[in-house]
Order: sequence, then C-alpha cells, then structure tokens
Amino acid sequence: MKLGFDSEKYLEEQSQYILQRVNAYDKLYLEFGGKLIGDFHAMRVLPGFDPDGKIKLLHRLRDQAEIIICVYAGDIEQNKVRSDLGITYDQDVLRLMDDLHYWDLKINSVLITRYTGQPAATQFKNSLERRGIKVYTHGYTEGYPMDVETIVSDAGYGANEFIETTRPLVVVTAPGANSGKLATCLSQLYHETKRGRRAGYSKFETFPVWNLPLNHPVNVAYEAATADLEDVNMIDTFHLAKYGETTVNYNRDIEAFPLLRRILTKIYGDAPIPYNSPTDMGVNRVGFAITDDEVVCEASNQEIIRRYYAGQCDYKRGIGTLEAAQRGKYIMEESGLSPQDRPVVKAALEKEAEAKVPVVALQLPTGKIITGKQSDTMTASAACLLNCIKELAEIGDSIHLLPPVILNAIGQLGSDVLKHQRRSLDSKEVLIALSISAVTNPAAEAAKNQLQNLRHLQAHSTVILQKADEETFRSLGVMATCEPQFAGTNLYYTN
Repeated sequence: MKLGFDSEKYLEEQSQYILQRVNAYDKLYLEFGGKLIGDFHAMRVLPGFDPDGKIKLLHRLRDQAEIIICVYAGDIEQNKVRSDLGITYDQDVLRLMDDLHYWDLKINSVLITRYTGQPAATQFKNSLERRGIKVYTHGYTEGYPMDVETIVSDAGYGANEFIETTRPLVVVTAPGANSGKLATCLSQLYHETKRGRRAGYSKFETFPVWNLPLNHPVNVAYEAATADLEDVNMIDTFHLAKYGETTVNYNRDIEAFPLLRRILTKIYGDAPIPYNSPTDMGVNRVGFAITDDEVVCEASNQEIIRRYYAGQCDYKRGIGTLEAAQRGKYIMEESGLSPQDRPVVKAALEKEAEAKVPVVALQLPTGKIITGKQSDTMTASAACLLNCIKELAEIGDSIHLLPPVILNAIGQLGSDVLKHQRRSLDSKEVLIALSISAVTNPAAEAAKNQLQNLRHLQAHSTVILQKADEETFRSLGVMATCEPQFAGTNLYYTN
C-alpha cells in the first residue's frame, strides 16, 4: 500500500497543540468528534493513518486527562446502531469503556443526555450503576436554542448536575453525532465559572480538514460519509472576515457559531471570548501530516464510491433513507466518479454474468484481481479469500487447502447437531477450518500466513454480504463494497 500520511508526525504535533490549549486554562473541556477508537474512515482516506491514532494520542496525555462519555437517551431507546461495527450505541459505550481501560485512561463517568425517564435509558443507567460506574443524567436545556438568558442561568445549564473532575484536560466523547457533547461542555463551563475557575472549550474534529481546499477529495469524502446527516462543507466566513484566511468547516458548526459565541459571552461575562471563528475553536492538525496528496486523493475517491454503495445497500436493507442514498449518488457524480472507477466492480459483475451465481472480486497489491463464486460448499466471500491467499502464497490450483472431511464435519455440525438449515459455509467458518488444516498441512499454513497481507485491499460483492462475511472482511481490513442486491429470496436463512 502506498502511504500518503505520517502518523508519527501527526501524533507528535497533535499532542503538543492540545497541550498548548490545556496550559491556557485551569481546565480545558475538549469535545472529541468522530471515532475515538477504530477511525477506519480516516484510515481509508489517509493511507498511513493509524485507526487507533486518537486513543494513542490520549494515551500520551493520560496523566493530564479524564474522559466523560455522552450518550443520547433517545438513541438508547431507539436502539440506534453504529453502522461500521453493527452494534447499538449503548453497547458501543461499553466497548469504548473497555478500550479506554485497556489504554490506561481514566473514565470519569457516563452521561445520559436529554434524559426524560426513557425506559431503555433507565435500564442502561441501572446496569452501569450496579457495576460501580458513575452515571449522570441531564435533561433538555431550558430556553435552548434562542433564549440565551435562560440557557445560561440556574434554570438552564444550572439545572444540570455538575460533573466533578480532577484533571486539567477533560475529554468529552460519544458513540456518534448529536449525542450532546457540546451542551455537556458548555454546561460544565457554566458551573466551573460559577465556582471561580478559568475553564475553556476546544473541539477536536478530524473532518473536514480545515486547511485543505473545500472540494478536496478528503473533504468531499467526509460529506459522502455523513450523507445521512446532510452535513455540507463550507468556507468558514467568520475566519475569512477576521483573518483574511480561507478555511473549511461544516455547516452545523458554522450555523451554530453565532449562538455559541453569545452563550460563551454570557458565561465568561467581562472576560474576552478566545475564539473568533469555528476554525479557532478546533485543534485539528491532521492536514499537516499529509505526505503525498496524490495518494490521499485516490484513496478518498475510492471512499466516495464506497460510501455510495453503502448508502444504496442501507436503503435496500431498510436501515437507510432514500434521501441519503440519493445524496451519496449525487456526491459521487459531482466528483466526476462512477462505480466503474472501482476496478473490482467490473471484474465481479463480469464474472457473475458468466457464472450465474454471486461473486466476490478482490484486487491484490500487484493489481491482479482474484474472484470467488458461491457454491454449495462455501460463500463467494470465503471462496475469494481462499483463492487470494493461495495466489499470494504461490500455491497451485491443484492443491487443496481444506480436506472435504473437515468442511463436511462443520456443515454436519450445523445441520445435524445444532439443527440449522443447511447452508454454505461462511468466511469465518472456512478460516477456522483453514486454521485446523494448517496444523498438519504446510500449504494451508503458508496460505494462512498471507491473511495479514489482505489489509487495505479493495473488494466488491455482487450481492449484499451476509453478516459473518462482512465482519470477517472488516476484521481482515479488506475494504469491501456490495451491489444493492440480495443473494436470494430467503428472508432469514441467508444462503
């Protein structure tokens, strides 16, 4: 994989810049946007970006930092799902807490925002508290959004319970957008100021990249990724007017800035407001670590196409809106791109037309495209993975990696013992079989060792992947897209 981003340079510069902000206050509340852990979007558009770079950044600052995790009560109630991981927001809070503990980071508490006694949110609160985890709840802010006098008063932010913190850097994060991170920071600023402390606010948002052009593919890919939120990249007019410098932000931050400035003015009283624009509030240094713009542009264009397919498939499955799917298509076409700009798409569709069964195509680092087709034995994804690692290990077609006796035994376990409807083996099951075979088969061992070389490769399926295949591709780091078509007519048994 060609690299276009220097992660080490980014971590060093980003940590120093955040510390500069921390040192300007008694306490800094840092709103963390995007994915704190597993930022695979950034990894895809910035080849070389470490998807866990942000958590490693906080690990460097662990002695100064503690973390508040926000989750919106309505998202818990509606079982909102984080699409890239396939888990609900409340489950993602638990995952995030486990990951933060692994990285030796202090978790202050979980805050359930806009809480009005929703049953599912109450159950989640109880489950955390019975594990000894501190949980706060904040309701809707009285007077929000226009009545600043009420918002910044004991009836507004003052009605929220103050979250006691002990360290100079308080990171406020969440499973996704609209979780109440900004309101939490402002509420804390109100309480800190009333206690005579000099507290500040900053925002850490990776995308859009403020010092790249408005229509740079990296920034367009961000619009494609947030098609469901209808985010639009815009020139920060406040920054342009104040400094004569063109920078990029997104519509929600720019539209909210006048109100935010009024709220901060009310909170700080006679003290000057430290920011003249949304760009001023940010601490993002990701644009300074791009080392090869051509590589980054190509990767971002592929991400725009990938997001188009994701929107189409989400709509087909009933979990996305027609508007989001159409917006993804519009963004792709406005960028002068089409599905045919993704080489694996053409290869997969041509093979399917020939074989008359679902097909998966994967492009190797050499540029060669390998395909796999659906059979009674295994899914197209599983077949493609086996064919790819055989190619990488230079194993001939005549050599079998998996003895039929192992494949049959796995199939019989499912149908005869577990009483599952007979189906093709998925990628996860086939890789388990490969691991068993590798104990006694040197060829299987050689092929298994090539799995790590599939990371960052592009793949395309002519049908929507079943969950196990999708999860396996994600775990291997394969960047897969799918045609918005189901593999068959079954509604529950997928193959």
